[in-house]
Amino acid sequence: MHPWDAARDDEEWRRWLADGHDFGQLVAVDPERRPIVQPTHFALDGDRVLIHLARPNPIWRALEHDPHCVLSVVDDYAYIPGPWRAVDVPPSSGVPTSHYASVQLSGTAELVDDPEGKAALLRRQIEHFQPAGGTDEVRAQDGPFHRMLKGIRGVVVHVESVTAKFKYDDHKPVEMQESVTRNLIERDAPRDRAAAAQQRRRRHERTG
Repeated sequence: MHPWDAARDDEEWRRWLADGHDFGQLVAVDPERRPIVQPTHFALDGDRVLIHLARPNPIWRALEHDPHCVLSVVDDYAYIPGPWRAVDVPPSSGVPTSHYASVQLSGTAELVDDPEGKAALLRRQIEHFQPAGGTDEVRAQDGPFHRMLKGIRGVVVHVESVTAKFKYDDHKPVEMQESVTRNLIERDAPRDRAAAAQQRRRRHERTG
């Protein structure tokens, strides 16, 4: 990746994930070397990713074969038309691009099958997704959910490396970036305002 697209530090991608970006795709490779891609909610807990999935899911066979996996999260994306990026050339000569934020967490999956471990994982996920409460505590031996635990398996991905990219034309002139931001807000297609906010945030952090 170009250096101007890279996350400035670990805190940047962590803040981005914490800001409602907690749905991604878990990718693993099965024994036949076929990639398995599973969309899923997740909770980031320090350097661990907490996930649970239904027991019949085909990704279990892949993770049992090879625990190495990647969780990919992409959001705040928008298509940028060529004329918006024309600098010192006719609008028709501007080069289109995509703006987006992407975080890939690579690591090793630890499968969780014991009831106590699954209950603890679910409690942590519920704390993340429902901080206001409203759901009974998940317990392994009693309560309204303990019989359901046998229908799921847990995954703890121990993160070993992170690739974080924020592609918002940081290397382009500030005037052009500001124009693109305004155009995104005016167009107001799905995710345009989120992409504009990321571009504006990156620009302000860079220029002060």
